[in-house]
Amino acid sequence: MNIGIIGGGIIGLALGYKLQCEKNNNIDIFEKEKKIGFHQSGRNSGVLHCGIGYKSGSLKAKLTVSGIKQMVNYCKINKIDYDICGKIIVATSNNDINLINVMAKTGKKNGLNGLKFLTQSELKKREPFVKSLKTLLVPDEGIVDYKGVINSMSNNIKESGGNIFLSSKIKKVKKIKNKIYIDNFSRKGYEYIINCTGLHSDLTYKKLSKEKRKMKIVPFRGEYYKLTKDAKKLVNHLVYPVGNPKFPFLGVHFTRMINGDREVGPNAVLAFKREGYSNFDISISDMIDYLSYQGFLNFIRKNFLFCINEFSTSFLKSSFLNKSQVLIPEIRSKDINKGSCGVRAQGVDTKGNLMMDFDIIKLNNQIHVLNAPSPAATSSLAIADYIIDNYIK
Repeated sequence: MNIGIIGGGIIGLALGYKLQCEKNNNIDIFEKEKKIGFHQSGRNSGVLHCGIGYKSGSLKAKLTVSGIKQMVNYCKINKIDYDICGKIIVATSNNDINLINVMAKTGKKNGLNGLKFLTQSELKKREPFVKSLKTLLVPDEGIVDYKGVINSMSNNIKESGGNIFLSSKIKKVKKIKNKIYIDNFSRKGYEYIINCTGLHSDLTYKKLSKEKRKMKIVPFRGEYYKLTKDAKKLVNHLVYPVGNPKFPFLGVHFTRMINGDREVGPNAVLAFKREGYSNFDISISDMIDYLSYQGFLNFIRKNFLFCINEFSTSFLKSSFLNKSQVLIPEIRSKDINKGSCGVRAQGVDTKGNLMMDFDIIKLNNQIHVLNAPSPAATSSLAIADYIIDNYIK
């Protein structure tokens, strides 16, 4: 079967790997950039999520629990660096305590093992600089070299006979006798075309299906600070806040990277461009697209203070530092320097709600991965299985 995949991020590559290497199809992946994994996939924090905070029964919960096991196994087989170091979730208020109790119950429902509330002495031994009223240990969480995963999947696809075409932006497709043809790149007819374009998923959906969008992608930039060499001692593993259950963002947290570095972040700042990695990256067309969307206007109306608060962390280091000090009070301005950033492709529905779950739909022989932000990297192999099992005959 000939299958075309649009988008060379980790979901597109995971699909290509499963379909080409395990199912023996003929796979072509089309990536508009000069390299694979250039946007979300290559700019995330490198965390292996295990499904602790996701609604039981949701796609995120199911596919993350399965996905982390598959990703770890893939890393073992392909000799990619990873470390199941565990994380702690930290409650710093009475409201957090209520939420962390619910989180622990949800994690057990999702099939997580070994969840444990730490005593103060156990916390001090694990993370001596963290301040917490109640602490949940999540032992199954870890860190990984996602760039290594991306490169490995790419190599495996090509070695198995698949193709990855770079600098290949799809302009239009046409359907002839139940097969889809990509006008500007291939004369080959595809039984299926799969849209894995992340930050452009809604636009690709509109372009390919000719249907009106029922949701839109709104870009939220996540900025990180990097801990200095002397400040690395402040963090041993992964340290997360409870977070606000109203939002899919996990809040400012501390991450040990697979290369030994430590990061703190991210915030969630509205970007002025779908691929806007700074406040100076501006696209008028992108801004008009979401500013004219009633769903976005509804979101701003309902969450104005949240948006202003997140913007403050982008312009004021002191504001970012204050959020960091909630978890580790001893951290100081001199301990952190500007680090990396990424842009999250966040689906927003017409009512202004941030879409909390993965959203994958099929229209005839088109399959569209519309909303797949974090933990999509962890879940990528399981997402591929879900699409293959449910949408490809």
